[in-house]
Amino acid sequence: MIEAGAKLFTVGVFQDAAWAAKGLDALKQAGFPPESLTVLAKDGPEAAALIERMLGGAGDRIEVPGIGMVIARGALVAALQGTERGLTKQGMAATMKSVGFQSHDGRIFETLTGRGGVLVAIHSDPRAADALAVLHSYGGGNAAIGAWTGRL
Repeated sequence: MIEAGAKLFTVGVFQDAAWAAKGLDALKQAGFPPESLTVLAKDGPEAAALIERMLGGAGDRIEVPGIGMVIARGALVAALQGTERGLTKQGMAATMKSVGFQSHDGRIFETLTGRGGVLVAIHSDPRAADALAVLHSYGGGNAAIGAWTGRL
């Protein structure tokens, strides 16, 4: 399990699985390994297929307060579940603080994902700015770096 706060996560939300696939392809082409990537989306066949294709395995189906049933796989999910109260107990808005995001960022990610968006996160401490640039370039809305103190 990844220790919460051990490294930075860069997060963005794509409008749907097709846009998320383009962004994930670009992240892989930029050298981000699949194990550094996270996908979290409302449960459905497109999201399940996206996770299988892009991350090389099936996602876990979990109930997240504020969103409902989601399918997810990756380091961000492990970090959020590893917090004291956990993603499945408190929801995304409350637990995103444990990986360096402000409460309002968590609410935005939760709202967009709840409306059908696909959250993509990259566990990317040394290359956080690179990950952010890729997310922005490929349509990752509200992309941000958790607890980042550097400059672009």
